[in-house]
Amino acid sequence: MNADDEREFREFVAARSRSLLHTAYLLTGDWEQGRDLVQTALASTARRWSRLRDRQQPETYVRRAIYHAQIDRFRLLSWGKETVTDTLPEPPAQAADWADTVVQRQDIMAALRRLPKRQRAVIVLRYFEDLPDPEIAEILGIAQGTVRSQTHKALASLRAAFAEAGPAAAPSPSPASGRGTVA
Repeated sequence: MNADDEREFREFVAARSRSLLHTAYLLTGDWEQGRDLVQTALASTARRWSRLRDRQQPETYVRRAIYHAQIDRFRLLSWGKETVTDTLPEPPAQAADWADTVVQRQDIMAALRRLPKRQRAVIVLRYFEDLPDPEIAEILGIAQGTVRSQTHKALASLRAAFAEAGPAAAPSPSPASGRGTVA
């Protein structure tokens, strides 16, 4: 990597790493795993930086790398570790003195973790990253119709999860933005 490429890459990392980490956290549900995903994706991107065709859109390339690293990691970690049970595990006991917003965030993260990986990725990219269908399709390497169908299925699952939990668990929109709204 020449000096100009290295400078451009460092500027990109400085400007976008926080947003990329947030996306990775939402995909994994864990900050440390999210950091690992971002680091893996950025290392891969650094090796290919000088060969990126569209230097105006490196973020799409990195987000795709994050998504694929998550899928690869999930496949490696889950291979042969499934356990069949008749009942779902009990949800963790929550402290009575937590603020309602913290409880809602925890409920949203738990519901996101229960979604299949592709549905979770579509929801995160659409509702937390505010990306349009064509860009989501490009990042995930799927058709736009698949993005829409996966969104529909994911929202139906999330609505069902919050309906089972009752009205107290349903997320409410924040007054400043629509980011609190999932369904």
